Amino acid sequence: MSAKAKPLALALAPLDNGRLQNLCGALDENLRQIEAAFDVVISRRGPHCRISGDTAQSRLAAAALQHFYAQAAEPLSIDEIQLGLIEITRGRKAIAGPGARPPGAGLQTRKSDLHGRTPNQVDYLRKIQEHDITFGIGPAGTGKTYLAVACAVDAFERDQVSRIVLTRPAVEAGERLGFLPGDLAQKVDPYLRPLYDALYDLMGFDKVAKLFEKQNIEIAPLAYMRGRTLNHAFIILDEAQNTTPEQMKMFLTRIGIGARAVVTGDVTQVDLPRGQKSGLVEARRILKDVRGLAFTDFDASDVVRHPLVARIVDAYEKHGNDSRTPPA
Repeated sequence: MSAKAKPLALALAPLDNGRLQNLCGALDENLRQIEAAFDVVISRRGPHCRISGDTAQSRLAAAALQHFYAQAAEPLSIDEIQLGLIEITRGRKAIAGPGARPPGAGLQTRKSDLHGRTPNQVDYLRKIQEHDITFGIGPAGTGKTYLAVACAVDAFERDQVSRIVLTRPAVEAGERLGFLPGDLAQKVDPYLRPLYDALYDLMGFDKVAKLFEKQNIEIAPLAYMRGRTLNHAFIILDEAQNTTPEQMKMFLTRIGIGARAVVTGDVTQVDLPRGQKSGLVEARRILKDVRGLAFTDFDASDVVRHPLVARIVDAYEKHGNDSRTPPA
C-alpha cells in the first residue's frame, strides 16, 4: 500500500490582501472550483496554502493558484476561473507559445475572447477554415457545436456566405415528446435549441431574430432537405450520430457552390432504433481517405464546461470499458 502523499505547501507572493480576496472569491468559491478541478483539498491561512491530494494534481493546483493570483488585481468571475482551469490542465499556453495570437481569436463574433482552448479545438477551428466539409466527433461539452456556429457567424459576417443553415435529425432521445403544435419551425425548435443558444450568444437575440425574418438564417429539418442544393451557405448538421447512412449521404450531396459544412455528433450517444447503423459512424469509415474532408476527434480532455464534466465523462468511459472487459 502506497504512503499518503505529503501536502504541498505554497506561499503566494508578493503579499496583497486585495489579490487574495479576489483569488478566493466569495466564501472561497474560487478555491472550491480549483479543488473540484484537480480533486484536491486546499487549506489557506493568509497567503500560505496547503494542498492535499495526489502529488501531480497538487502541483497543478499550485500552478493554478499562482496563475490566478497574478490575474487577481480585479475580481475573478466563475467563468474566468473555469476557463482558466481548462487552459491550465490542457497546457494551451505551450501550444500557442508566449505572445502568440490564440487560434480562432480573430473570429468576428460578439465574443472577443473566443478561441480554441485545447489542442483538438485549435485543430478543429483550423480545419473548418481550411476545408469545405469538416466532421467534429466527440462527447458533450467539447465545443464542437458551439465552435461550428462561431465559424458560421464569422463566415457570414465576412460575406463569405450569404446564409447559415441549421439542420438536425428529429430523433427522440428516449423521451416521448408526443404531438408538437405549431408550424414547421416551432415543431423542430426543441431539437435545434443548442444551435439557437449558440447563435444568441454569438450574435445577440435581436440580430438573430432579424436574420431569421430575412431568411439569412434558416432551419432545415434533415428530412426536408432532399432534392435541395445549398449554394453560398454555411451548413451545420448537429447530432449527426442519429442520421442513417442514407440520410448522411443525402446531406453531404446537398453541398453546393461556395458552401461549407460542419457535421457534429457523439457516436457514444446514438438514439436510433436498435440494429440501425449510424450515418456518422459509416461516414467516418467510408470517407476517411477522401481529400477535401477533415475529421477532428474530441475526447474528455476537450470538455469545456464545469470542471466536473470532464471527470464525469472519464468515469462513464471507464465504466464502459470495464463492462466490456471479460472476467479473468
